[in-house]
Amino acid sequence: MERILDVSDLEPCEPMERTLQAVGDLGEGEYLCLIHRREPHLLYPVLDKMGFAWRTRPGGASQFEIFIWKRIDRAAGSAVALRTD
Repeated sequence: MERILDVSDLEPCEPMERTLQAVGDLGEGEYLCLIHRREPHLLYPVLDKMGFAWRTRPGGASQFEIFIWKRIDRAAGSAVALRTD
């Protein structure tokens, strides 16, 4: 199941804070589709340390979509693969 979080209009540090809160609330089989105005390079090592995987793809009109799921959640990882391949 996809959850969507659009942080593209927020000022720093709010996108990071809201993203970390949202991924902490993910349940089994869920993943987060994060919509951001730029690629959040500082977020990736934090997600890695927390046990999350991600896949990034450019969206439309200079936005990025970052799909985030718990690394151990195969159902969510499969759903993201279907959505992004």
